[in-house]
Amino acid sequence: MPPGPSPQGSPPADGKGASAAGGGAPRAAAETSPGLHQDIGWIVVVLSGIAAAMHIWKLPNALAVIQSELGFTLVEAGLLMGIIQVASMAGGLLVAWSGELFGLRRLLVAGLALLSAGSLLGAAAPTAGMLMASRAVEGVGFLLCTVLAPPLIQRTCRPERTNIAMASWGAFQGTATLLGFASAALALGTMGWRGWWIVMAAVALAPMAPVLCWVPADRRTAMDSVRQTGERMLTTLRHPGPWIAGAVFAAYTVQWMAIMGFLPTVYASAGLQGPWPGLLSAVVGGVNALGALASGVLMQRGYRARGLLLATFATMAASSVVVFAVPWPAGAAGVAGQFAAAVAFSLVGGMAPAVLTRVAVDLPPPDGSVPAVIGLMQQIFNVGNFVGPPLLAAIATLTGGWQSTWWMTCGFGLLGCALAWLLPRNPAEVDARPSAAPAPAPR
Repeated sequence: MPPGPSPQGSPPADGKGASAAGGGAPRAAAETSPGLHQDIGWIVVVLSGIAAAMHIWKLPNALAVIQSELGFTLVEAGLLMGIIQVASMAGGLLVAWSGELFGLRRLLVAGLALLSAGSLLGAAAPTAGMLMASRAVEGVGFLLCTVLAPPLIQRTCRPERTNIAMASWGAFQGTATLLGFASAALALGTMGWRGWWIVMAAVALAPMAPVLCWVPADRRTAMDSVRQTGERMLTTLRHPGPWIAGAVFAAYTVQWMAIMGFLPTVYASAGLQGPWPGLLSAVVGGVNALGALASGVLMQRGYRARGLLLATFATMAASSVVVFAVPWPAGAAGVAGQFAAAVAFSLVGGMAPAVLTRVAVDLPPPDGSVPAVIGLMQQIFNVGNFVGPPLLAAIATLTGGWQSTWWMTCGFGLLGCALAWLLPRNPAEVDARPSAAPAPAPR
């Protein structure tokens, strides 16, 4: 990975995408605020994403108990983990259009409210079907938060902070995994999974007040017409870059979601008991955030997005072989070796979402839309989130164990490498160093 000019990692020095990102809401309000106020604004948005993503990771530690109580098979359990992604597969572009039309901040707050409502519905679910329905409601809330957060971060942060802000957003999933796994492992023994769902409903509401206080309001007078937003959406969809970036992202999510979703089950089958499967899985998920943050530093220093992505997929493929194909001995030594390989898988893998999110805000063509890029990518990569867990479970069921599941991870690793080579050279492909000339900004 030789360092060099980092096109996709370069901050849009002229505030590119501000109009598209906020449905026309001007960036001037944020620019006239003190720098600290702006930093707090985008940090609050990142925290909202973490609170939203914790609803994904509240499930894996509780999965065995829920399977027993409600009668799920292993494949059905995989569907339960993936169903929260259904809304994202179907509605990413609709949410992007709505954000352009009605405002990013107000729909982010609505997403947090839906997450809370879905969690309360799940806590009271008497049947498997009702629990599935509650996860679908949570999925809509999660979609609103995750599609609208990146353009809202771009609108809020200072241009020179774009790399760091987007890398921090790329770390939201890993941070949520750490917090979700660890807190669930400690809480489920005392309050049960239904009590934990109620606590998580409160967690979803916690960021609302900070968002309303620190994130600039959407200006109703600046909102675009349906026709204007539709034109920007169509212009973006005709551009190949967002489609390719979404496919690269899906090659990552299909692996990471599948392995993280079943990692507590893998550790339990290795003989670990009590909170240890959840705590070890929390560490594996948490280091993903470190990889995302490291990618922001690397891009700021001039490393190219393509090289970072190739290194990421190659490392994920190699480490997944070590996790699953190596016949680890029973006992502490075997668990430690498998754990170290899983940490490498997640740590280096964390660079992919951060790099691709940073690439995304530079991908819209002239007269395109940042929310449209994020929405399209969200729909594509959430196919991987949805398909990954049941696919991994199906391979494990057909082969009689986890030892053959590396076929899936290596296959998608190769696909990710191939697709990364196709990522286009976009208009913002300039040197990431301060001396570089700024690229022209799409409206």
